[in-house]
Amino acid sequence: MGGGRLTAEDRRIIEAGLSEGSAYAAIARRLGRATSSVSREVARNGGPGAYRAEHADRADAWRRRNRPPRPAAPRPADAGAAPDLDAYAPYGPDPDAVHAYVDKFAGLLISVGLPRTAARVLACLVTAPSGAGTSAELTRRLKVSPASVSKAVGYLEGLDVLTRKHEPGRRQDRYVIDEDVWLRAWLTSAHKNAACAAAAREGADLFGLDTPTGARLRTMYTFFAGIHRNMTGPPIAGALDDALTVLAALFHAARPLTTGELAGALGWPESRVATAVEEAAGSEPRLRLTPAQRAALDGAP
Repeated sequence: MGGGRLTAEDRRIIEAGLSEGSAYAAIARRLGRATSSVSREVARNGGPGAYRAEHADRADAWRRRNRPPRPAAPRPADAGAAPDLDAYAPYGPDPDAVHAYVDKFAGLLISVGLPRTAARVLACLVTAPSGAGTSAELTRRLKVSPASVSKAVGYLEGLDVLTRKHEPGRRQDRYVIDEDVWLRAWLTSAHKNAACAAAAREGADLFGLDTPTGARLRTMYTFFAGIHRNMTGPPIAGALDDALTVLAALFHAARPLTTGELAGALGWPESRVATAVEEAAGSEPRLRLTPAQRAALDGAP
């Protein structure tokens, strides 16, 4: 489809089409142009009843002669903006090398599951000299729309990997990667794993360990509880108390008990007993017995 300014011949075709009662779309097809180009041209020059090619041509020439010069875009410093995200040179690395690294870093983040724009925003902020940037700076650096940046920032805020700061005298907030960002992200992930574990344990209690669904949810609980324990150290809240309760029950009974017997005596679901037994058997170092200790107890009269 054609582009550029309309010619005198184009305008004569438009005038002829209008006089024939042709629709804008039909005239546009004849010219090989967009329908909107024809509709704007006609509206600018008197409308379909008053359009004249010669007058429209003279009006266009007058507008081009008298159009004011386009002002140069202000430099970021002139506009009072924060330092541009591309200003790496004073900090050592060559800007081209930094840009290549940012692209590589963003690609890695995308490969581990981050949406494309969110990954690029995070890579830009992590590698920016100040660790911060505005929406305008990110839009300029990434060559994406402000709406795309806003959506990406909202996603990253949900992950707790950036914070939004308002500075007096500035119209735009600054998005900041601070010193605690990775700790916050780690804890957020740990809390999510704990929530998954708790939900799986609740489901196992609901369906029962003797059902396929209950057994499947029990396996899910064990997986997420293990990840949480490895990330945070202490067991999920209450697990250690449950383990000590099971040990106290076994000591009080002074005989082996099955999971079902313990569940009945304690008034717990079997999945809770099974979790407590796992904690007592090896999840916490303070509850473990060494091989020598177990052998001594096994051989005790």
